[in-house]
Amino acid sequence: MEEQIREILFNPVVGKLVTIFIGIAVIWILVKALQKNLFSKIKDTDNRYRSKKLSSYIGYVFTIILITVVYSDKLGGFTVALGVAGAGIAFALQEVITSFAGWLAIMFGGFYKTGDRVQLGGIKGDVMDIGVLRTTVMETGQWVDGDLYNGRIVLVANSFVFKEPVFNYSGDFPFLWDEIKLPIQYGSNYEKAKEIILAVGKDVAGDLTEQSRLKWIALQRKFRLEDAQTEPMVSIIANDNWVEFTLRYVVSYKKRRATKTELFTRLLTKIEATNGEIKFASATFHLVEAPEFKVKMSS
Repeated sequence: MEEQIREILFNPVVGKLVTIFIGIAVIWILVKALQKNLFSKIKDTDNRYRSKKLSSYIGYVFTIILITVVYSDKLGGFTVALGVAGAGIAFALQEVITSFAGWLAIMFGGFYKTGDRVQLGGIKGDVMDIGVLRTTVMETGQWVDGDLYNGRIVLVANSFVFKEPVFNYSGDFPFLWDEIKLPIQYGSNYEKAKEIILAVGKDVAGDLTEQSRLKWIALQRKFRLEDAQTEPMVSIIANDNWVEFTLRYVVSYKKRRATKTELFTRLLTKIEATNGEIKFASATFHLVEAPEFKVKMSS
């Protein structure tokens, strides 16, 4: 019985398994200790998330290295076979490999981060999680109007960053330019209409003017960009049916619909309070009579 126990204890296979088990335990104890005692104290949410995610991946890498080192003496005879098999696997899993490369580009290339509002492969929403192969997005839009969540969680392959444009609504410049159009009847007081629209625009969206201005200046220092007007502005064009006033303003990427609702509410109230001095226009149709036809019948 003792001899059998000795054989088991001193068996090379058992020794390697024990070594792997102890090594893996040590690796993950260290990883968890770093995450709990060091990374959890990072104040910035994005940096804390990235640090914990990266430490987990490092743990996986060290686990693979440990297993490879322990069994390195058994791998020599399979080098050629592994090379051929690796080429076949790489071809079969090219989408997976591309997604992994996409993850590296996302993490270190600044494409987007968790919490950003993006559009990936036709899917628009907020980034919930960035995995090794897929990005998890809480979708907005589709059957829901505006920029509101529709409740659908979408997994998008990271390989999309190499195949299609990546739209980031909240990157270095977390603002959007938006517009509303108002049809005003011909004969209205155009100057007063312009004053009212501009005043309402500044009152509702003017608080973002300075914030967006500072962000735009910082963006100009980083990239080659022209100067841009971040203050609300009004432009006017005349068409066949009415005079069209367009209010252009800067808005937070998450408050576009709420801001537009507030603007329309105030503008409707202000314009209706002018007692007909300014009137909204609607489409008009001019019906033309059909021409008379004289037909002569010959017998």
